[in-house]
Amino acid sequence: MAERPEDLNLPNAVITRIIKDAIPDGVNVSKEARLAISKAASVFVLYATSCSNNFALKSKRKTITAKDVLDALEDMEFDQFVDPLKECLEAYKKNQQGKKDQKKKDKEVANQSAGGGDQGEDEGVAIMEEESEEEEGGRAGDVNGDGDVVEISDTSEDA
Repeated sequence: MAERPEDLNLPNAVITRIIKDAIPDGVNVSKEARLAISKAASVFVLYATSCSNNFALKSKRKTITAKDVLDALEDMEFDQFVDPLKECLEAYKKNQQGKKDQKKKDKEVANQSAGGGDQGEDEGVAIMEEESEEEEGGRAGDVNGDGDVVEISDTSEDA
């Protein structure tokens, strides 16, 4: 729980950015007005959280879900926010699913390239050995413009 009442306030930088995005260019907002908006937003968030928590407790849960928040907004008579919030929630879920799918694809590509992919088994092993030698610094070679190894020398200290 919060130790001081100020701990419950939203960050001023976030509030200022939201205010600037909401008003037309050239309109100024006084410091007192920003403070009042910040306090009002903090009270709204706390009230919405409390109402959402009540819905979660009625369902015998300790975790507040998105459905609890939507139900709380309706209960608080903020019905006009429910549909836009549902749209944002769906967009968020699609974005998260897209990230999850991309991560899965990246993992599959990494597994295929590590396993040799479409290359022959010997060729894949040879490429992996070359890469590991370059990373370990065991051998160094000069390559001419054609991509052929001209000279290979052992750079390890025990040579």
